[in-house]
Amino acid sequence: MFTSFHEPADEGLRFLYSEDGIHWDSIAGTWLKPEIGMNIMRDPSIVVGPDSTYHLVWTIAWKGDTGFGYASSKDLINWSEQRRIPAMDSIASTQNLWAPELFYDDVKDQFMIIYASCVVDAGFDVGIEDEKNNHRLYYVTTKDFNTFSEPKLFYDPGFSCIDATLVKRGTDDYVMVVKDNTRPNRNIKVAFAKSAEGPYSPASEPFTESFTEGPSVAKVGDDYYIYYDTYRKFIYSAHKTKDFVTFTDVTDSVSVPKDHKHGTIFRAPRSVVKNLIEASNKK
Repeated sequence: MFTSFHEPADEGLRFLYSEDGIHWDSIAGTWLKPEIGMNIMRDPSIVVGPDSTYHLVWTIAWKGDTGFGYASSKDLINWSEQRRIPAMDSIASTQNLWAPELFYDDVKDQFMIIYASCVVDAGFDVGIEDEKNNHRLYYVTTKDFNTFSEPKLFYDPGFSCIDATLVKRGTDDYVMVVKDNTRPNRNIKVAFAKSAEGPYSPASEPFTESFTEGPSVAKVGDDYYIYYDTYRKFIYSAHKTKDFVTFTDVTDSVSVPKDHKHGTIFRAPRSVVKNLIEASNKK
């Protein structure tokens, strides 16, 4: 399953599905209309908890809001009431909160929500970015989505960065795929750590061209497929890798529906997907 949205992001949650992680099809319709923040839903991210609950977070505003949206479901069809999680409200100079990404840390039995925020007086190097577009990665943790930790700095690579996603490859072996959001780069890099919360290594050289964002990762056989939005070309692209060191462009061999935008990839039972498709046919 691949979460999705269409611009201008006011219609709500969409889904793609795939039998092989390479060829993707749309499931018709929208499944949760945004009702908080600016009434938009960008960058929807879903993780399945140990109790088979689907947890969803999303961006609720371009700027001027320091929270993210949250809802949960048992079947991807019926959703709980939407809630605004005030993740960065306690940091007064925060300008925004973008692309919250869920990760379940099975070592600490907790969920991490990693996101990008611009905190004006945090003291980070600005470089050639405007001080209100100088993002770093922050995170909060929770065990129950009722109580959340205070926000902490997750990653400062020395440049503005957004759109992080985590992959656990094994014990003490974590990879972060992240967008370098500085001009003129606007490309995607990787970093490594021995625990989910880091610390993470310096960012690698980019493996994508410029003007790419929103990476999501699917394990397909022995390969990891990294999907991302090549937004100036209006296409979804992909690289595959076995080690996150050497990458092969496989854009021509994958298929992603038109208008799909930044989401995350997760697994769901065939029965859940079947019921979702049947429900979409009745809409």
